[in-house]
Amino acid sequence: MGWQELVNGDLIATAENAGFDEIITADKNLQYQQNLSGRKISIVVLNSIRITLPHIEPLAAQVNVALAGLPPGAFVTISPKTEE
Repeated sequence: MGWQELVNGDLIATAENAGFDEIITADKNLQYQQNLSGRKISIVVLNSIRITLPHIEPLAAQVNVALAGLPPGAFVTISPKTEE
């Protein structure tokens, strides 16, 4: 999309204005840096040790479930399931 120079608030506003409903990110600090109150866009944070396909691919099912019920202006963190 050519948005690589955008960060945090500018990225969120640009994505929202472009019609996106959600952003999926690995930036674990974003929820502490941005206030989504009054926003239409929601943020899904991937809490993974590494952001490589083998580490994030197992999170896909959880992401799909979260996206299905995510209200506007929400933050949700998706973490790998641990063995019990």
